[in-house]
Amino acid sequence: MPTPKTLPILDISKFDGSPEERAAFLAELGDAARDVGFFYLTGHGVPDALIHDIVAASRQFFALPDAEKLAIEMVNSPHFRGYTRAGLEITRGRADWREQIDFSSEREVLPRTPGTPDWARLQGPNQWPAALPELKPTVLEWQRQLTDLGIRVLEAFALALRQDKDVFAPIYETGAVQHIKLIRYPGRDATGGDQGVGAHKDGGFLTLLLQDVQGGLQVEADDGSWIDAPPIPGTFIVNIGEVLEMASNGYLRATVHRVVTPPAGKDRLSVAFFLGAALDAHIPLLDLDADLAAQALGPTADPLNPLFREIGQNYLKGRLRSHPDVAQRHYADLLDPAAKREPASAY
Repeated sequence: MPTPKTLPILDISKFDGSPEERAAFLAELGDAARDVGFFYLTGHGVPDALIHDIVAASRQFFALPDAEKLAIEMVNSPHFRGYTRAGLEITRGRADWREQIDFSSEREVLPRTPGTPDWARLQGPNQWPAALPELKPTVLEWQRQLTDLGIRVLEAFALALRQDKDVFAPIYETGAVQHIKLIRYPGRDATGGDQGVGAHKDGGFLTLLLQDVQGGLQVEADDGSWIDAPPIPGTFIVNIGEVLEMASNGYLRATVHRVVTPPAGKDRLSVAFFLGAALDAHIPLLDLDADLAAQALGPTADPLNPLFREIGQNYLKGRLRSHPDVAQRHYADLLDPAAKREPASAY
């Protein structure tokens, strides 16, 4: 198959259209999932006003004085929430040149007992900037609407696999991970390299990415070349995560991607939403029809990133590796030589 030069564009409004439109959309979705694992999504229904608000709020946050941002630095949070300075998140052993703030589902801290799994420490509250109170309601509304959209896409993937549309519901409806990153990539004149974020796969069900105006996202093709994915107004970029790859035995593809640092004098803003299964869930192996099963390649075997079917174990593995400062402060008991500290995707 020749290497694609661009990502496909899919209109999810067809999913709610006539039977013929739905069938055509599911066929397009299946092709995109098999060919590249990434696509642009239009017709999503997220209001333009909310898109404007999340971009504006992100810009306002990154424009705050350093002291205001560092007051909610991620190292203060055992739940890996809060602000990270450029160069402090690690992907494949190298620094990512982006500043960001991470939020996830607002839930109570889980009580710890001798039998409580280590991943249970991941659940807890977010950190919010005192100087920008309007950020919280905007982020929570974004989280709500993107969760609804992500579940629609997930249902479409289920139908494309000829499963019941709610086949994944048992592993997300008890407490889906709703992880948001507001991200700013400074220009190359203000970084230590060209790695905005290193080559990686995402670890959840799927990712919905909003890009502002500056490009930099690249998707790896089968031949090892890179496909540019520039911003297209009114779209999200969707990519498949490792949970769907594992559940479909590799029929759906979690694809390697990266972000290249912007040119000098520019910066890049993006808002990434990662929809994941509940932390206490186990990834099922779907029973695919014979013709689909014959095309399933099995999950990618990466010795640097072994995958587990336990969601919490996979998620904790990635967090510990990506944020060593948080790991040292809050998870020192897990960082002995016998602990599992394999590199993970930049989830």
